Amino acid sequence: MTRISEIFHRARQDRRGLVLPFLTAGYPSLEVLPALIQAMERAGAGAVEIGIPFSDPIADGPVIAASMHEALTHGVTPQAIFQRMARDSQATRGAGQGTGQARTAVGLIAMVSVSIVERAGEQRFVDDVAAAGMDGLIVPDADLERTGDIVAACDRHGLSCSFLVAPTSTPERIRTIVRQSRGFVYLLARAGVTGERNAAPAVAGEFERQVERIRQCDPAMPIAAGFGITTPDHVQAVLRHVDGAIVGSALVRRMSDAVRDGRDPVADAEAFVGSLVAAADAAMRA
Repeated sequence: MTRISEIFHRARQDRRGLVLPFLTAGYPSLEVLPALIQAMERAGAGAVEIGIPFSDPIADGPVIAASMHEALTHGVTPQAIFQRMARDSQATRGAGQGTGQARTAVGLIAMVSVSIVERAGEQRFVDDVAAAGMDGLIVPDADLERTGDIVAACDRHGLSCSFLVAPTSTPERIRTIVRQSRGFVYLLARAGVTGERNAAPAVAGEFERQVERIRQCDPAMPIAAGFGITTPDHVQAVLRHVDGAIVGSALVRRMSDAVRDGRDPVADAEAFVGSLVAAADAAMRA
């Protein structure tokens, strides 16, 4: 069982839905990434997605695309991200705690374009993810016919490896995605690109059918939903059907607003995610 699987398993036992915030590595700076991860833990997040900046973001709306562009402008690379995270992990392993102690209680998942993985080489990239103290990968644009090497490399390290189910995914494709995924399946709450929405995700109709199709393939496989989940009410709506709610653009925008207005982006991020976790807990008690 992967560490991400264990996190979802414990949450199910405790009847809790998880909040999974998304951070762009290198935004607002690479140096602040460890502090942001610690803030997400204090806020009660179950796992944190660490977005690896890419010059042609896949399905990312303007907020996340802009954050990735800024990170790339500052020279942020996958290797720089992994080195920063590995240094932080080593620095927080105190004497007597054991060299295998994780840096944080939250799971850490790299979200990365398959082109970056293939450019580095599947085995080498996954080796670097593991060495950085991360717990898994999400590869949103992977060709399912060519993911075998990535999945095998993740299996060797005990990492999760998640692929995306879209509202239009066929039952046959869903079976393939569930079979190849480790840790959880990422379900798109709506079609289109990432971004904030005023209206809650439509969790009836096709969304419910996709959830049911995933459950039919593997009832034990956790499902986390993302795309357009913006507010505490949205979190509550999706957690009535799935195990985790992924929030990206709304969080990155709050950090951007804080930087613009001279506030601490880490504090703003922690407060916002804390409000989402409180909503998740309330939904489970209802």
